Amino acid sequence: MSKQVIISIGREFGSGGHEIAENLSKRFGLDLYDVNLLREIAVEKNLDHSLLEKYDEVPKKRFISRNVRGYSNSPEENIANIQFEYLRKKANEGKSFVVVGRCSESVLKDYEGLITIFVLADRDKKIERVQRIRNLSAGEAESVMNRHDRHRKEYHNYYCTFKWGDSRNYDISINSSKLGVDRTADYLESYIKERIENM
Repeated sequence: MSKQVIISIGREFGSGGHEIAENLSKRFGLDLYDVNLLREIAVEKNLDHSLLEKYDEVPKKRFISRNVRGYSNSPEENIANIQFEYLRKKANEGKSFVVVGRCSESVLKDYEGLITIFVLADRDKKIERVQRIRNLSAGEAESVMNRHDRHRKEYHNYYCTFKWGDSRNYDISINSSKLGVDRTADYLESYIKERIENM
């Protein structure tokens, strides 16, 4: 790809946003950064990635955390900042990639090639999807979905100046329930191609 393109995908839990991100990374031949970001960081820093992953996109525990001279004792905050630095480093190297979550629409906002997308879905469709994928009852699926979205919202709103999921802060917000995951990816592929042509 001759121009730098960074596709940032925010998503509600159960919306299929991650699957759409995987789909787009394949269609455009781009690396995908999600939880695997921590594996790459762990290899680079010679750390055990399983120790890092439990703090991935987890909100900071404010009551037991403190900052002293710019350093935090919060593992959640430290892991978040390591990921933000890694994404900036990749962007500074001129790399094109797809990134899921991780406040990327805010962290990478100064890069011209950034395209920001938020994937949402109808509540009943999200519950059905979580039920199917995780083999849960409707009640269990709803509980898991609510917990994940609450954590994502808290995490995002702590590090970013704008609210998680607020459509005014993304280039495009799309409800994957209306077309389904594959056709939503088709639509987004067309949108991204148009954006690249106009860069």
